[in-house]
Amino acid sequence: MTLLFLVLSIILSIIALTNTELMRKLIFNPYKVNAHNEWWRFITSGFIHADWMHLLVNMFVLLSFGQVVESRYDAIFGIKGQYYFVILYLGAIIVSNAPSYVKYKTSAFYNSLGASGAIAAIMFAAILFAPWSKVYLFGIIGIPGIILGPLYLIYEYKMGKEQNDHINHDAHFWGAIFGVIFTIALKPIILLGFFEELFNF
Repeated sequence: MTLLFLVLSIILSIIALTNTELMRKLIFNPYKVNAHNEWWRFITSGFIHADWMHLLVNMFVLLSFGQVVESRYDAIFGIKGQYYFVILYLGAIIVSNAPSYVKYKTSAFYNSLGASGAIAAIMFAAILFAPWSKVYLFGIIGIPGIILGPLYLIYEYKMGKEQNDHINHDAHFWGAIFGVIFTIALKPIILLGFFEELFNF
């Protein structure tokens, strides 16, 4: 499923980057969702990206962590693992867009796009399974997930409050939270495994 999401994101992003009309139809615009019931935007916006760098970074992180989480889901849940993984990914896109919907549903000019909310969910689910595994910033600097995770959340929460750039930090924050809560909700004993990993490094 990781590869399927990756391929779909690449194909749709490339097409949308060269087709303005398609981009407008797929992007997350809370006003259009609210005024015209275009609810599909909650999902479709997670498969398109603003530019090549946005796409490459998200797909690199998805490839790095997606298969790890997918294999853990398969090992824990068996045949249901694939279904749960799909719900994790798509659910994270919806949940990460929800705060923007509440904030901007009366603002016709607000738009958001990208898989960042789902990517954050995947990354934090991976941290839940292996807290001491290193996350490599810029592909070079390795920081254990249990250290980087809280710093990431603090940063995204702070930036989301300031809202002084064109990045949807709320999506990153809530996507990450969803990844942890959803995974634990599926099987609470996973939290016990997290603490065992945490204290037995």
